[in-house]
Amino acid sequence: MGEQDVTRAVRERYAKAALAAQTGSAACCGSACCDTDPITGNLYADADTRDLPAEAVSASLGCGNPTALIEIRQGQTVLDLGSGGGIDVLLSAKRVGPAGKVFGLDMTDEMLTLALENQRKAGVANVEFLKGQIESIPLPDNSVDVVISNCVINLSHDKDQVLNEAFRVLKPGGRFAVSDVVVLGDVPDEVRRSMELWVRCIAGALRDTEYAAKLANAGFSDVRIENWRVYNPADALDVLTQAGVSREAAATAEGKFASAFVRATKPETCCASTCCA
Repeated sequence: MGEQDVTRAVRERYAKAALAAQTGSAACCGSACCDTDPITGNLYADADTRDLPAEAVSASLGCGNPTALIEIRQGQTVLDLGSGGGIDVLLSAKRVGPAGKVFGLDMTDEMLTLALENQRKAGVANVEFLKGQIESIPLPDNSVDVVISNCVINLSHDKDQVLNEAFRVLKPGGRFAVSDVVVLGDVPDEVRRSMELWVRCIAGALRDTEYAAKLANAGFSDVRIENWRVYNPADALDVLTQAGVSREAAATAEGKFASAFVRATKPETCCASTCCA
């Protein structure tokens, strides 16, 4: 599976999700309903989404609520990697207030169009959506206080580069807080080869220990990974077989996937050249 193949498949998948949301349809995964899908269902409280455009909510294909992971303060600058229809950007914008700023970064034109329309409907001014890839963030060094993301880093062909870029743009003392899918054990090759699973954040998922190691290698400290939704055998079997994986291979992957909260901090002082300007 080549880098361009993965990028093209991800872009096509999320373009379709954006168009579905614009026409009033739920941007559901596979044949599952969004409310019951074991990965994307029931992630946000009604109180969080009550004042948001319906299209922002229906376009969400994440695996958690990264805005609930960390204290986001008034006046801070936040970056959302793979911002999609803008749900986490708009939620963060409320918390940073008029003195703060939230950037949303996405590579899919259709999602960016949807996000800008959702920003207009929400009447939010302290938000800016950027086109680009999370492996090359179009922001300066040491420029944001918090990096969030919602089940997007698993879609990248180069996760080390994504984490290095997140580290680069964070200010010293800045915080990394993302929702992502992690693998809790060995996974059959058949699962890794499935393009559909790449698009759904499963086949590209890292082992929890590997994720922590990559964050440390990028320079982060205080790395914590909390598995908050471990998929039961029925969940895993359904997700994998829907994507064309044989039942035999899927059965060996039962209980091996979880949605996790991943947190880390950029040290106040360090030796890396990107730490301080």
